[in-house]
This record gives sequence, structure tokens and C-alpha cells, in this order.
Amino acid sequence: MSSENPSHSPEPQRKPRVAVVFGGRSSEHAISVVTAGAVLRSIDREKYDVLPIGITTDGRWVLTSDDPERMAIADRTLPSVEDLTESTTGGVVLSVDPGSREVVHSEPGLVPRALGEVDVVFPVLHGPYGEDGTLQGLLELSGVPYVGCGVLASAVGQDKEYMKRVFISFGLPVGPYEVIRPREWELDPAATRKKIVGFAADHGWPIFVKPARAGSSMGITKVDDLSGLDEAIEEAQRHDPKILIESLLRGREIECGVLEFEDGPRASVPAEIPPVTSHDFYDFEAKYIDSATGLVPAPLTDEQTAEVRRLAVDAFEAVSCEGLVRADFFLRENGEFVINEINTMPGFTPISMYPRMWQESGVEYADLVDLLIQAALRRSTGLR
Repeated sequence: MSSENPSHSPEPQRKPRVAVVFGGRSSEHAISVVTAGAVLRSIDREKYDVLPIGITTDGRWVLTSDDPERMAIADRTLPSVEDLTESTTGGVVLSVDPGSREVVHSEPGLVPRALGEVDVVFPVLHGPYGEDGTLQGLLELSGVPYVGCGVLASAVGQDKEYMKRVFISFGLPVGPYEVIRPREWELDPAATRKKIVGFAADHGWPIFVKPARAGSSMGITKVDDLSGLDEAIEEAQRHDPKILIESLLRGREIECGVLEFEDGPRASVPAEIPPVTSHDFYDFEAKYIDSATGLVPAPLTDEQTAEVRRLAVDAFEAVSCEGLVRADFFLRENGEFVINEINTMPGFTPISMYPRMWQESGVEYADLVDLLIQAALRRSTGLR
């Protein structure tokens, strides 16, 4: 006689649950919301359960609307997490017990309500407190797999100084730069100006002054001479107290996407960002408000295409990246590629360069989202 008890038959297998986490405390909050809308629109709801979790500009985790249309830029107005939630109190908490992946919703005066377990997090955050290893560290503590790079690669990929140091140590070509630390500018601005003027004397004006740990071209100023320097430093420090000085690299702007498959990372066809005549450079307004678009694929020779794809994968490996990266280069007038930076969670709307490059490489947007989720589900947390 069978010992099985029919009253205890196994429960039907549930769909993997994906928490799309977006927003955050950085100056790139709105772009994260736009990216989340595109991801939510494309996730296969027949294959996955989806839980949208927004992080407000002051750092509160909240349940939000699952309506991608409300997450788009409309009439040049940027969206926010605050626009997507009706509750101004309470929030959601992810357990830091690695034995439980439970998400709990709480409201003042009410009993906390369990929302069930999360199988994987898709963190579409940009900038500090999201893309820089902080959220990744929380997810490692919680034992929840997540899309994208781990703690170290995320931190290095966010800090342009240390990113460049890693690239140099691996023999990747990097353009001239100088770092200005907060204490230098606070204690001796005159000496700091002299240091920057010396850099410009060596490499030429104009120079670019940018936050060391920001993205989406936030806080960047092109400076033609000493008269604009103080204002540019002040603008950069609105986003990050540590700033970077870079020389103008004359040449073409080339981007290349890297995606991790089961057999390792592969590079997409590259794209080119042509000069934007209405802007000084490819800044935030050009990227997101005026929707300047690049050329995909980039008009390069076969040899140039092979070289930039090789360099993109080399950069991915140098920083110990996982999941995805967009690598940005300059193709100089002498034919040399110079790597400018990598983005460990690049802009991910359907018109963003990363998904466009992969679409041209044969991977449609929805398939790209699915590949990233599946890669995260296969990967464990912890040392690997």
C-alpha cells in the first residue's frame, strides 16, 4: 500500500517572482523611473510574477503603480516614484535573513502584511545608492539573486577614478584625467585651480569638469578657460564632492554593449554618437529630453568593429562585471580607441543605445530582459 497521503499533494509550481526596483536617491532618479517603465512593459507576465518597488528621492521603499505609461517623460516633464504611489506613509521591507526572501508591506497603525517571497531583483537604478554596490550589498545580505554586476564591479563602475585605475592596470587605453578631492578644494582652492590650469596647459583647453560618481551626463561642464572653472566645480559638486577633470579627446564617440551569456560575455555591434549640433556635447538634455539618437551600427571598418568589441569585453572582464555593461569609447583621429567609461546599469529604454545595439545584434528588447533575468536566476549570491 502506498504511504503517500493524497491530502498533502505538492502545490503547483509558481512562476518566478521578479521585483523591479527603481527610482532612488541619486540625481538620476527620473531616468531610473523611465527605464523601469520600459522593463515592466516588456517582462513576460505569463512567465513571471512582477512586483514593482519604487525608492523615493528620500530613500523610502514603496509599492508603486504597475502602469508603464505613467513612467514616461511627458511634455519634457520627468517622472518620479512619488507620482506613482498614493501613500505618503508606510513602505516595503526586504528581509535581510538569507533564509527568507520575504517582502513585507507596512502602514502606520496596521499589522504588517507579507507580500510573499521574491526570487530575483531587477535593480534598474542609476547612480549612487543603487548602481554603486550599495543595493547590491543589501541583496547579497538578503540572499536574493539580482540582475547585473556584483558589489565590487558596481562600486568600481560608479567611481570613474577607480574605474580608470583598473583599466590602466589591465593595459586598456585611457585618456588624460585629474582627480580633485573634496578636501583639496575646501582647504586650498587657489592651489587646486593651479593644478587644473597645469593640467590644461599640458593637454589643452577646453577641459571637462564632471562628478566622479554620477551618470547620465549629470553635472558635467565643458570649460573653455579659467573664467568658467569655479562655476563648473560648483555644478559638479552638487552631484558629488569628488570631481574629475578630463581633457577633450577629439574624435568619434563609439559605444558597445556587453551581455553575459551562459558561455561568457559577448559584445554587440557598436554604435556611434554623432555630434549634436544644438548642444556643446552629448549632455543630459540631448540624451533624454531632445532624444538625440546614435547610429546603429556604427560606420566602422571590420577591423575597427572587431577591435572595439574586443576592448569592450576586456573592460567587462577587467572590472569583474556580470550581466551587462555598456562601454563608451573615443575613436581618436590617429585611429586609436580610448575607453572613457563603462556603465554597469546603462539606460534601458527601448530607444536607449544599449538595447538598440543588441536589437541590431539579433536580440529583441523583451528577449534581452528575459536573458538578464534568467542569468540572475542561475547565479547564486555570495562569493563566486
